[in-house]
Amino acid sequence: MKQNKTSLWLIVVLLLGLLLSACSSGTAPEAETAVPEATVEIAATEVVEPTAEPTAVPEPAGISLTDGLGNLIELDRPAQKIISLAPSNTEILFAVGAGSQLVGRDSVSDYPEAALAVTDIGGGFGELDVETIISLAPDLVLAADITPPEQVEALAEVGLTVFALPNPVDLDGLYANLNTVAQLTGHEEETDLLLAELKARVTAVSETVAAAEETPLVFYEIDSTDANAPWTSGAGTFVDTLISMSGGENVGAVLEGAWAQISIEELITQDPDIIIMGDYTWGGVTPEDVAARESWGNLTAVQNGTVYTFDDNLVTRPGPRLVDGLEAMAALLHPELFE
Repeated sequence: MKQNKTSLWLIVVLLLGLLLSACSSGTAPEAETAVPEATVEIAATEVVEPTAEPTAVPEPAGISLTDGLGNLIELDRPAQKIISLAPSNTEILFAVGAGSQLVGRDSVSDYPEAALAVTDIGGGFGELDVETIISLAPDLVLAADITPPEQVEALAEVGLTVFALPNPVDLDGLYANLNTVAQLTGHEEETDLLLAELKARVTAVSETVAAAEETPLVFYEIDSTDANAPWTSGAGTFVDTLISMSGGENVGAVLEGAWAQISIEELITQDPDIIIMGDYTWGGVTPEDVAARESWGNLTAVQNGTVYTFDDNLVTRPGPRLVDGLEAMAALLHPELFE
């Protein structure tokens, strides 16, 4: 009997051991799920930590360009107070969007109309008012090919920065000047749009003129003070270039020099089909005046009534209005193509 009690006791002890072992294995999963929570918390802390210093914003670069006189001109930043010494420069400044930066202009600058409100500093065909120029404290003086070298030197000697634009002889030269002024004044984006527009207009004229069946002979009159030997434009000038681009042939191309006088005998020999009077702009010369001249009545252009007044500024000021001049001249030479 005692042995049976002992056996029963052993069985009870074994059963209790099995139950304790089962309880112990049921708590293990709780400890495993705690490890991922700690890992997630550490990872989030590492992502928030900065890994690099902020990138510094670069300083704007200065401007360094060589002008038409071969001088290296440097500016720390685009010019904000500009003086123009030539009408073409004034027109370029307004065209590229820098008109509000113009504080002084030469006496001849009359376009656009807004230019007339800018301080007149003389020049043109007279002396510069250096005292007024200095008082305006410009950070750039924009000269041109027509600016006398002594004026450029005088302004440089008083400490002013003078940039001389070169005189273009073709439209590519004009485009280059527009880009130069854009850089000097900080208007590159506006000038890109302007150039695209100008080039598209030039292309349109060229494509239209290509259909012309004839090439008229054209005499462009600059000054007829001496009606027996008027001044005209020779080869290599913008007048000559635009006549050719408009589908014509320039009478003055056979003369020596950019600007030359032509004898009435030579004019009668060539007998132009068309006469364009640039001297209408400054001298008020009309077709009636031409017809009344001695020996001019027998010219083909006079007899056919193809004598036209013209805005000389459109072909003698090397600015963006040269394209206006091209369009106007092409319409005169080939009206049948531009109706």
